[in-house]
Amino acid sequence: MEIILKEDIIGLGYKNDIVNVKNGYGRNYLIPQGKGVIASESAKKVLAENLRQQAHKLAALKAAAEDRAKAFEGVALEIPAKVSATGVTYGSVGAAQVAEALKALGIEVDRKIITMRDAKKVGDYEATVHFHKEVEVIVPVKVVAENAPEVAPVVEEPVAEEAPAVEEAPIVEEEEEAPAAE
Repeated sequence: MEIILKEDIIGLGYKNDIVNVKNGYGRNYLIPQGKGVIASESAKKVLAENLRQQAHKLAALKAAAEDRAKAFEGVALEIPAKVSATGVTYGSVGAAQVAEALKALGIEVDRKIITMRDAKKVGDYEATVHFHKEVEVIVPVKVVAENAPEVAPVVEEPVAEEAPAVEEAPIVEEEEEAPAAE
């Protein structure tokens, strides 16, 4: 079943895209929720005319999305998580935690436009922020153990001067005359 999407649905498509979905998903969810309409010939013609008329608005939206994406240059997140002794996290780190970490950096992003494979172990991951159908930003995310012992930097203390070592004279063993055993 072909559906024209009326809003962005992450994992399916963006607004005004024509997508193929299963009949039940289209009839029972997308159309009743107002998220899509059946892509008939007349609906496709109306869509093409609307896109032609809104071309300058769409270009402005894309430019705004690119401006927002520039705020992510050089951003790398480090998210602490409670970790067991085997290195597995209690729970998982996902889009909601990434959105909170970005908010702490002063970047407001809705968690619904972030996709990330759930991080269930300590390590490096990638989160994708979808601003526009043509503008996506990949943010590196490092999951670290919050209860790991901090490694203190090693500070070399100045070595106190020791008294000069007295050179010991080499021990020369004198051969003693042992009584001959007969």
